[in-house]
Amino acid sequence: MPDDVVALLAGFVIATVTTPVGVSGAVFLLPVQLSVLHVPNPRLTPTNLLYNVVAGPGGVLRFLGRGRIDRALAAQMTTGSVPGVVVGAVLRVHVAADPDVFRLVAAAVLVPVGVLVLRPPRPAGAGDERRLAPSQVRLLAFGVGIAGGLYGVGGGSLLGPLLVGCGMAVATVAPAALLATWTTSVAGVAAYAVLALDAPGSVSPDVSIGVCAGLGGLVGGYLGATLQPHLPERALRVLLGVLALSLAGLYVVQATR
Repeated sequence: MPDDVVALLAGFVIATVTTPVGVSGAVFLLPVQLSVLHVPNPRLTPTNLLYNVVAGPGGVLRFLGRGRIDRALAAQMTTGSVPGVVVGAVLRVHVAADPDVFRLVAAAVLVPVGVLVLRPPRPAGAGDERRLAPSQVRLLAFGVGIAGGLYGVGGGSLLGPLLVGCGMAVATVAPAALLATWTTSVAGVAAYAVLALDAPGSVSPDVSIGVCAGLGGLVGGYLGATLQPHLPERALRVLLGVLALSLAGLYVVQATR
């Protein structure tokens, strides 16, 4: 089966399953690139970010149309995560280009994602919402942006649960995180495009795979959001959390054998 078709189907299936539990499909697309499509390092990271750029606008536009995005919070996330993703891209190209080193980086991202997905969501209305100071949001976003630039995600799958865990409401965080993830992914793709001008190896994204996976994710995300009320969220959380932790364990074994 051609790689573009595999990418399209993978993006669709992954987004359909991950959207109902609020996880970016990019988290699980990267293992498909690494272990199935065999996209070379470090090209698979900007390709993953390109997936976010193509797949993300559907959800962002829906939230914008409904007026549900806290623009101030989204701006705080973005101003922290955009510099972080640039730093992460530089580290990816010049420090973590080796496949085994990158497998350890991937494991370091997949473990907290797995733990956060397995953790039960904070019940709606459970206590008063606590807003973090803008400087605290930017600091968290910067750290998450570095991880996103290294792994190839906008960071919303990590930053959203962190902010909710700090006391902010899911309804406030999720739309803002989605917008920040898309903006950060655009910045990440641009950063890798600039790095590709001077860095050795395959640094620029695989446009064909990234766009095909993104189109699949665009449709799958819409379907997943539509089916959300009818899907067993807890079962999906267990499935994705265990999968993330299992992949992390596999990559650690592969990198250290």
